[in-house]
Amino acid sequence: MQHEIILSLGTNIGKGEENIQKAYEMLDMKLGERVKTSSCFTTKPWGFESNNMFTNSVAIYKTEFSPEYCLQIIHHVEKEMGRKRNLHAGYEDRIIDIDILFYDDSIINNSNLIIPHPLITKRDFVLMPLCEIAPNKLHPVLKKTIKELVK
Repeated sequence: MQHEIILSLGTNIGKGEENIQKAYEMLDMKLGERVKTSSCFTTKPWGFESNNMFTNSVAIYKTEFSPEYCLQIIHHVEKEMGRKRNLHAGYEDRIIDIDILFYDDSIINNSNLIIPHPLITKRDFVLMPLCEIAPNKLHPVLKKTIKELVK
């Protein structure tokens, strides 16, 4: 069975658009079919101080995998690209960061995974590219479209 998964990608180390493209190519091979991709957006760091601007993008994929297995694939792609997970609390510069925003209309809240992503509404760097490719996507918890959340 095919599921729709929406991912957010961000990078602020190295060449941003190249990092995003490399991550997409790896996800294309491992996760499923990429249906739609937003433009790349350049934004200031969020949640921490850095001199490095972020490049952000959002994509919709069709996948046969469970959300938990998708998360394993995402962590594998991040690690293959050189991401080292922060052992202490807080944000830092990173070569790639991939978050699951939505998985179908599922609501998941366990120790490893929260879907929809709990910070979607607080992050313009997620909302703007998401609105570009899925303005009418309904947030299953807030019962508002992405277009409505942007306003």
